[in-house]
Amino acid sequence: MIEQLFGSKTRVKLLQLFFSNPNRSFYVREITRKIDEQINSVRRELSNLLSIGIITSDNNNNKLYYEVNQKYEYYKPLQEIFGGGIKKARQAAADEAGEETGLRAVGHVDLAIYTGQFTRDDTAGVDFLVVGEVNKNALRKYVDELEAQEGKSLRYTVMSLADYKYRQQVRDRFITGINRAKKQVLVDEHNLLTETKKDTPEEAETPAPEAKEEK
Repeated sequence: MIEQLFGSKTRVKLLQLFFSNPNRSFYVREITRKIDEQINSVRRELSNLLSIGIITSDNNNNKLYYEVNQKYEYYKPLQEIFGGGIKKARQAAADEAGEETGLRAVGHVDLAIYTGQFTRDDTAGVDFLVVGEVNKNALRKYVDELEAQEGKSLRYTVMSLADYKYRQQVRDRFITGINRAKKQVLVDEHNLLTETKKDTPEEAETPAPEAKEEK
């Protein structure tokens, strides 16, 4: 039905990819791998979406990156159709079946974000942050699968909610970096993320938790 409305299977897949991943940017071959479509078809539809203004492009390190344009006039309704709406439907189906999927399978997650390599912004010094009470072996498995899916090694950090709130309270540099970084929010149960309103010289020297990389 959606393909009929929007005229192209490739276009629908692209819209699902971009609107499900705000603040993330992708290059052409990465896109073709993720949506499993021919590169010529992908290039054609990317050109169409660019001309309309639904996505933007940026050249970095000799690669042309694309991401959804959050200032687009109809961003919110399209995001509900291709981003939030689809995710809600999938989660509702999983809930009905009593399944634990994705991050829910690693434990109780209060906050989870992608940044760093995902958003081409290394302000935070990590690619993936998880806050909550999680099973570290299950999280390692999740990260292994994510690395295989993305085709690259990822730096990740996990901490308890109490640790995160303490660091937030004393305005330590790691949390300040998280606030400032361009990020994709996967989970934020308690509205923990707050925009840094102004720089302050009183940032605490609390050391950042060690980012875990390859095994």
